[in-house]
Amino acid sequence: MLIHLHKQATTTPKVRAAIQASTEPAPVLAERFGVTEQTVYKWRHRDSVEDRSHTPHRLQTTLTPAQEAVAVALRRTLLVSLDDLLSVVREFLNPNVSRSGLDRCLRRHGVGNLRDLKAQDQKPKHSTFKAYEPGYIHIDVKYLPKMEDEVSRRYLFVAIDRATRWVFIRVFRAKTAANARRFLRDLERACPLRIRTILTDNGKEFTDRLFGLRKRAATGAHEFDQLCSALDIDHRLTPPKSPQTNGMVERFNGRIEEVLQSHHFRSGEELETTLHRYVWLYNQQLPQSALGSKTPLQAMKDWHKMKPELFKKQPYYLLGCDRL
Repeated sequence: MLIHLHKQATTTPKVRAAIQASTEPAPVLAERFGVTEQTVYKWRHRDSVEDRSHTPHRLQTTLTPAQEAVAVALRRTLLVSLDDLLSVVREFLNPNVSRSGLDRCLRRHGVGNLRDLKAQDQKPKHSTFKAYEPGYIHIDVKYLPKMEDEVSRRYLFVAIDRATRWVFIRVFRAKTAANARRFLRDLERACPLRIRTILTDNGKEFTDRLFGLRKRAATGAHEFDQLCSALDIDHRLTPPKSPQTNGMVERFNGRIEEVLQSHHFRSGEELETTLHRYVWLYNQQLPQSALGSKTPLQAMKDWHKMKPELFKKQPYYLLGCDRL
């Protein structure tokens, strides 16, 4: 049998057993084994040779069990510091409680670390996107880093379908209304879906809704709006200074940023080729948890089987862009 001895124990199980079995006087045994008479008396009156727990059987505390339960409940509910809780307990529960005593109480009940309690306190989850059928497209523009062979930075136009997560990208040298219109034209040609709605921010490349810091109604004369009208697409705008409204494409831009940070590009052409390759992999090879572990293309095919009227052509293994 494996016995764990206290690190300061002066006797072994064999010595303790000899003390218990001997009838000799305590002074004789104490001198023989090099211990005190008190140690001899202690082991002579025990039935076991194992060390007992050093935890006191009765805790020295001024709080009753009911008062401890209230203090622990206040700690969990209000997430207050030890000193603030001490003031409340002294005022309403027990005026004689000490700070160290209250701290030991909280530790015994597993609420001694306030930081851990705050981490366990669930934060409100972000609301999920409203379910839509395919054809609701989020569009945004992301700055690209300037390469050594470039005289200026370029811009990545990104479109993602809300229902299938299918992505389409293009790279332009300027963030203008003409390029936004060109991007929408290319998107409409490449996308097998019938695009019904487009959501963008209030950038000048998409709308003339904002004039300086003032908000006004879109005139409808903007190049992007004119093409939306010609294609029978409902162009919607996010509220000013509310990027979370267009959060789906913002999240994909975060993926693009990870690609940019994890690669070293020698030229702008290499950067653009890598981005198009990533979009191809994203659409065809990367399962999405939001799609039930399906790829965007698989989700698009499933929608085509259920509602072919939402499509203008059958989805195949499309590239998600017109470069590869």
